Amino acid sequence: MWPVILAGGAGTRLWPLSREYKPKQFLPLPGGRQTLLQQTLLRLQGLDCGAPLLVCNEKHRFLAAEQMHEIGLGQGQLLLEPCGRNTAPAIALAALMALDGGNDPLLLVLAADHLVLDVSAWQAAVRAARALAQEGRLVTFGIVPDHAETGYGYIRRGAPAGAGWRVRQFVEKPDAATAQAYLDTGEYYWNSGMFLFRASRYLQALQASRPGMLEACRRAWATRTTDLDFIRLAQEAFEACPSESIDYAVMEHTTDAAVVAMDVGWNDLGAWSALAQVQPADAQGNQLQGDVLVHDVQSTLVRAEQRLVALVGVRDLVVVETRDAVLVAHKDRVQDVKAIVRQLQDAGRDEHVRHREEFRPWGHFDSIGSGTRYQVKKITVKPGGRLSVQKHHHRAEHWVVVSGTAQVTNGDKTYLVSENQSTYIPIGQVHCLENPGVIPLELIEVQSGAYLGEDDIVRLEDRYGRI
Repeated sequence: MWPVILAGGAGTRLWPLSREYKPKQFLPLPGGRQTLLQQTLLRLQGLDCGAPLLVCNEKHRFLAAEQMHEIGLGQGQLLLEPCGRNTAPAIALAALMALDGGNDPLLLVLAADHLVLDVSAWQAAVRAARALAQEGRLVTFGIVPDHAETGYGYIRRGAPAGAGWRVRQFVEKPDAATAQAYLDTGEYYWNSGMFLFRASRYLQALQASRPGMLEACRRAWATRTTDLDFIRLAQEAFEACPSESIDYAVMEHTTDAAVVAMDVGWNDLGAWSALAQVQPADAQGNQLQGDVLVHDVQSTLVRAEQRLVALVGVRDLVVVETRDAVLVAHKDRVQDVKAIVRQLQDAGRDEHVRHREEFRPWGHFDSIGSGTRYQVKKITVKPGGRLSVQKHHHRAEHWVVVSGTAQVTNGDKTYLVSENQSTYIPIGQVHCLENPGVIPLELIEVQSGAYLGEDDIVRLEDRYGRI
């Protein structure tokens, strides 16, 4: 059994916490230290399976690799999508990769951004589904519903089949009355988006229902290259592939679909209301995280990342504060957060794309402040980390070391800069910054110039393979 982790989701309904450059699968939700991706990977421990394949967007490659290394899974493989094409093509590429390796394993397909509270019950359901998958069934996992949920699609079970049932019907997200009727019958499960099937069997089913998609995936797979620990696809070839989910492309067309029930404390954390369902509350029903003060407040979720947040005399709200944005929404309207994201997109803003703090393979930086012709960043370079050899056409940079020691290449000179020392990089000067020490290097960078965008970087050499 080979785990395939799909980590390409955007998570726009959890804005402002989840953003394009760091979506929810890379965040420690609902709380704690481990991200949803790390929780998904650790959930595999104890199952008889191989090292996981992680399918993610190219722009998340270093973030994904770092999070795998943090939990000791550096041996996992990463397949990079140059653009999003939904789940059916992503799984097809994983199946092609498996068969190219000379094997035909069972693919355990999981989303990277779901929460499972009962890991033992989850593993038991996976083990129970193996026999069905070995028989050639395309197995999906249905979540036993505990309320009439309108935010999920449903699976209706049919005749018994091994440890599960044949799938009688896939249905779209229902209205409240229909959801209650589904719950009353006991025949319907929430569609979890988790699957188990043999690689060759999935490709056979895709060939039968979407032959053009499979052919496009074969062409894209033929363009692959290997870069460091990453498997890359050529953008032009992959863009030609149709975009469609596995449910629409395969599962609704095959006669061999089976469903195995799971009662595991599952939640897809698709909106702030879903997060509220899994966090502990105080006596007033409030879920407070961070520096929060409340007076006469009920049934409200507050997440303060950076500042004191105070609420008086309100109820049934979601309030989320980050370094550069604040969201206030009624709990009944949190699904509409994506409308704010669309407004940001239409206005050409970037608060839906990136956080003020951004991660790079060498470390991270925090954009502290900016104004006309200047920008200030706090840069942290991990031990052994090295920024690319680069130059800028429109900006000069002044570096002040706060802690650690920097090795600076400035034109034809290379020298060390220690704490409380500084150096200046003129416009157009070829330069490089490296941390030769064993503790993180922290410095303040002051940029000045006519244009300060991140795309004013001409990389001449980069150990991480960035263009």
